Amino acid sequence: MLANWKSGCVLLALVCAVLGSSVDRASAITAELARKCSALTAKQFPPRQPGNPAAGSAKGSGSDQRAYYDKCVANGGKMDGEAK
Repeated sequence: MLANWKSGCVLLALVCAVLGSSVDRASAITAELARKCSALTAKQFPPRQPGNPAAGSAKGSGSDQRAYYDKCVANGGKMDGEAK
């Protein structure tokens, strides 16, 4: 019984080690990219009432804003409608 318990623990440790080493690590974005994408998102989704973030956006929902921000980060801050 003790031998089965030990082999089960060894197998579990081996599986954890393999899965832990193969997990793809996400890299952090830079502060400059975060600021740029935040500004582009604010420009794309203006507030319904200026100065009142609780009033919501005049265009789109919160999930639309998050999707736009995530797309901006994925594209390195280069969006289609951006003025150059």
